[in-house]
Amino acid sequence: MVTVNFLTNDKSVSVKKGMTILEAAREIGIVIESPCNSEGACGKCKVKVSQSNLTGIIDDGKHQLSDEDKAQGFVLSCQAKVMADVNIEEIPENLNKNLQILNHGESFVIERDSYIKKEYNKNGRTVVYAGDDIIGEEEGDTTGLNYGVVVDIGTTTLVATIVDINTGEELHSVSALNPQSIYAQDVLSRIKFASDEKGLDTMYSEMIKELNSMIAKNTKETGIDKKYIYEAIFSGNTCMIHLAANVNPYSLGKYPYTPLLKGGSYLSASEHKLNISDKGLIYLPPIISSYVGPDITSGILATRLQDRKGTTLFVDIGTNGEMIIARDGKLSSTSTAAGPAFEGMNITYGMRAERGAIEYFNIEKDGSIEIKTIENGKAIGICGSGLLDILGELVANKVIGKNGRFALPEKSDLPIVLRKRLVKVDGKIAFEIADGVFLTQKDIRQVQLAKGAVRSGIEFLMSNKKVKAEDVDKIQIAGSFGYHLRAKSLINIGLLPKEFKGKIDFVGNTSKSGGHAFLLNKQYRLEMEQLVKEIDVVELSNGENFDRIFVKSLSFNTIEEVACSA
Repeated sequence: MVTVNFLTNDKSVSVKKGMTILEAAREIGIVIESPCNSEGACGKCKVKVSQSNLTGIIDDGKHQLSDEDKAQGFVLSCQAKVMADVNIEEIPENLNKNLQILNHGESFVIERDSYIKKEYNKNGRTVVYAGDDIIGEEEGDTTGLNYGVVVDIGTTTLVATIVDINTGEELHSVSALNPQSIYAQDVLSRIKFASDEKGLDTMYSEMIKELNSMIAKNTKETGIDKKYIYEAIFSGNTCMIHLAANVNPYSLGKYPYTPLLKGGSYLSASEHKLNISDKGLIYLPPIISSYVGPDITSGILATRLQDRKGTTLFVDIGTNGEMIIARDGKLSSTSTAAGPAFEGMNITYGMRAERGAIEYFNIEKDGSIEIKTIENGKAIGICGSGLLDILGELVANKVIGKNGRFALPEKSDLPIVLRKRLVKVDGKIAFEIADGVFLTQKDIRQVQLAKGAVRSGIEFLMSNKKVKAEDVDKIQIAGSFGYHLRAKSLINIGLLPKEFKGKIDFVGNTSKSGGHAFLLNKQYRLEMEQLVKEIDVVELSNGENFDRIFVKSLSFNTIEEVACSA
């Protein structure tokens, strides 16, 4: 056995030789983010080891560390194996306390006909109904006290909103980081993490714990007793719904990728220890497919895609790229694994949307640069929306070529102010965004892969349905991340075709606004349960030419339409 001393936390733990520093930290409840699921790919879990103890470490993760980091004694905690007693002098602060999380989205006029109803009878008691079933009785007239919670379970963030079912009014919202992202950032790594009993228990219990904390904050703020909260709507992607329901998502990670849940169903809130009424229920909206989940079902409902004339493309951009084409009420869907780059992960100076994150970047005609950070803090990193702004502007101004490579300063005709920002970092060319914040060649490749995945999904879906880009009447970009993007940036980097210019709407958090509609009217549940059965799910893996489309989509120029068959 060897001892790992976490000096800043004043904690120590004895572990077997060969255990990683990250595993040792988790043994005693010290939180170190490892959003790549300990693959050594993101570099976010670096810790500083005392110089005199470095010989007691076998470090396999140096490729994600700068020369300066290594010289100071930093190692990747997920890769550094402890072979002797060591002192950990510094661990990354778990920030994300004030994340910029969107909690509103497009909706429509909702006619109230709730699943939960209350009726005061002549015996002086109030009967509580869930549909046609009586789920409880209460002394006195409590008909005015009827509440629900709409929960948007994102891969990265959570939003919980308390709603007065009688009036439809949103009373208060609380947002938070999804605690699961500390262990695994994207959907695929989370499926892998939760595929055994211990991993599933961690994912499930951490989420329920956080949701209960958020509900408690809502009730404290509003003065509502939790016993009058009778229903929670869980809206999220298919994997998140499995984890929230404590159902192993392993089947989503292997062919034929069949979800164990179908949604359109109810869970007991008390059985899942959710902090609402003991007789409360959790409603899971219907699931479209293994990678197109209830968050998209909610988005369809919120935007009423099924009622729109013409052709509309609905895209939710995040760690997953989920998309729907609606043609005069007929819907087709697909999804792609974009990965965590859009969330700022796997990016050298990437961070989540919090104070000091660069969220806006613009290059003027003379080459001068305008930058905005969240809460006007000192620039310390780049969040997802800022990252796409940066890439879009650098591509448009030819600092980055169509192939994704930086221009060579000595051979380019760039304005001098831009050439001066092309500098060497650890011997490799990078672009200085702000003082001490750089964009590297590796970062560009990460964005290329992510945007290539989304663009190829759009191209394949349109081709499968024989829709040309110029024939699309409206593009709806959904999600908290998507809402903070600029149409200009999406087109500049080629994530969207140039033909979409002037047709793009940012519709916000429709996962939540659709969940709100589900809460207030039970008829929408029946409508969407039927509609989901009629959606044509297009599997990219079955397409003959998908690989060719993906490769073309990696380029930062506008790709030509590629004929393919599915």
